[in-house]
Amino acid sequence: MKTPLEILKSYYGYDSFRPMQAEIIDNALLQRDSLVLMPTGGGKSICFQVPALLLNGITVVVSPLISLMKDQIDALHANGIQAEALNSGNSESKDILIREKCLNNEIKLLYISPERLITEIDWMQKSLKISLFAIDEAHCISQWGHDFRPEYTRLDILHEYFPHVPIMALTATADKITKQDIIERLHLNHPQIYISSFNRPNLSLEVKRGCSEKEKIQILLDVIERHDHESGIIYCMTRKTAEKVAQKLYECGVVVGVYHAGMSIKDRNQVQDDFLNDRIHIVVATIAFGMGIDKSNVRYVIHYNLPKSIENFYQEIGRGGRDGLPTETLLFFNLQDLITLRKFAEESGQKEINLEKLRRMQEYAEAQVCRRRILLNYFGEISDCACDNCDVCKSPPEFFDGTIIVQKALSAILRTNETVGFTMAIDILRGILVSDLVSNNFHQLKTFGVGRDIPFRDWKDYFLQMLQMGFIEIAYNEDNHLKVTELGRNILFNRLQVDLACIIPEEKSEKKKKKSRNIIQDNFKSNDNSDVLFERLRKLRQTIAEKNNWPAYVVMSDKSLHALVSEQPTTIDEFGNVFGIGRFKREAYGEVFVALIKEFHDEFGIIKPEKKIDDAISLSYMDRQKQFHEHAYAPWTKEDDDYLIELYKQGKSRKELMEIFGRNSGAIRSRLKKLRCLD
Repeated sequence: MKTPLEILKSYYGYDSFRPMQAEIIDNALLQRDSLVLMPTGGGKSICFQVPALLLNGITVVVSPLISLMKDQIDALHANGIQAEALNSGNSESKDILIREKCLNNEIKLLYISPERLITEIDWMQKSLKISLFAIDEAHCISQWGHDFRPEYTRLDILHEYFPHVPIMALTATADKITKQDIIERLHLNHPQIYISSFNRPNLSLEVKRGCSEKEKIQILLDVIERHDHESGIIYCMTRKTAEKVAQKLYECGVVVGVYHAGMSIKDRNQVQDDFLNDRIHIVVATIAFGMGIDKSNVRYVIHYNLPKSIENFYQEIGRGGRDGLPTETLLFFNLQDLITLRKFAEESGQKEINLEKLRRMQEYAEAQVCRRRILLNYFGEISDCACDNCDVCKSPPEFFDGTIIVQKALSAILRTNETVGFTMAIDILRGILVSDLVSNNFHQLKTFGVGRDIPFRDWKDYFLQMLQMGFIEIAYNEDNHLKVTELGRNILFNRLQVDLACIIPEEKSEKKKKKSRNIIQDNFKSNDNSDVLFERLRKLRQTIAEKNNWPAYVVMSDKSLHALVSEQPTTIDEFGNVFGIGRFKREAYGEVFVALIKEFHDEFGIIKPEKKIDDAISLSYMDRQKQFHEHAYAPWTKEDDDYLIELYKQGKSRKELMEIFGRNSGAIRSRLKKLRCLD
């Protein structure tokens, strides 16, 4: 019998498990229940797919969406693993054929919706040997979860029908209440709870505050230009906004798809299929889009509006960079979004919980400290170090004495008897003679025009900072009027100093980004013609995908393509050792990919040098550790330790060691001390 690691290498082409995967698999092999919390893109499917290949019987995977089932089944077939789905998208004859395959032990994984499972449960109990139930998107079972689905609650009968079959519940987002709800509703029997690191180091995090609609569109165009021919998702709060943004981009010559719940199922499915198969690269969508997306090469995720919770936000940005390569995430934040979402929360059936979730989302958007720390701490993962991959870490805010600015704003609000909102307050300060302002005689106030030297956008940012610091608050029950708090009055009347964060001009930050080249290509570039090779490999992948009616990333991930460019294998054996190439892909595609690389070498006169064994080991290590190290907090291995000692003896600096191992200064120093390299 093969070991889990042998299965991983043989079918998936990976040399090692990600953190916690091996323990979760071992628990399933021991026939025990478990609850698995892993971030989107963290490798949840491996946790039940590997046991499925080792256990005697069928693993039943409960999944909420047909599209999600199809993606996973396509990926399994591409790896040479037999899997099928029973769902409403099948014809009756296909369902009969699938049932026959199950009875003949020709299927290892059977995907099914919760509704269909209930209708098939009697037949399954009588006819099938089931080895494991995997409940994907398990947060759907909880009324406290962000995507509650009533049909999931009927899964509580699984242990009643199959008392000896283990259940593995998996989710990417679950707070403490939701986690307990999942355990209770599924009647999990003394489950092992596995909470993986929610850190996704390859996702950059950025927030832009107070941008106008025109500025937002220009920033979107800049991001799209940076990621030419690469996939991205733009999330909007409402259907109307999604359509408007898509129209604006279309007018600028950008081809996009639109996706929201107001469209027909046929149209939505077409947009999703076009996106998955790279016929379109950009989708502008509401939160209705996403759960069925298993696309590994999404290179940017943009939130045009503030999400209603950190759970939603984290799951949505998690749809980017699932292949571990650098991915850009950007959140636009303004006061109107906050006001709208506050109204939604007030009118919801879970007012207090939703308001608290919104407050935490607001804290993230307004943060002046490492944003990744805020996200990790929210999910109970304490982090006390900077990530160096968010806007706050890359450009720590500079502060100035903003006392006069704050006092002008507070005075303007009080002189109106606290009867104005943000826009009117700013118009008063800037001396703008709009009709409502004049009709209320606000143009006669002493504060009228005292802030005309400050642009409207900067005033919006300063008001956001004042709200964050507690100098003002919004009276949501009084038409969103601004109120000066006791702390604000203290600032105004006692003239205490207030520091405000400097505002970085938008054009300056965007210019800086435009100068930077594509970071993925830079990191994997091995010769002057690597772009040519990558494009040829991508076209070959697309041809294979179209032939099999699969999305391109199912054939091979972008990470594997970049590894092919870096290593340029010229034999089948070398091809089989590339990241993500398992036995089935080696045998199915090795010849055509190797032939293409050889042809490329002949065309450009490239002679591949013979590698010494030591050099090969070192290169392999550098590929794994330096280039996009996925798990900055993974346990140190003996290979890590040996290489760390060697580099330290060579005189590598602490900074160089941090870059090579993808860990912070404290972790490097601590390990060197443990290895007795430091006192």
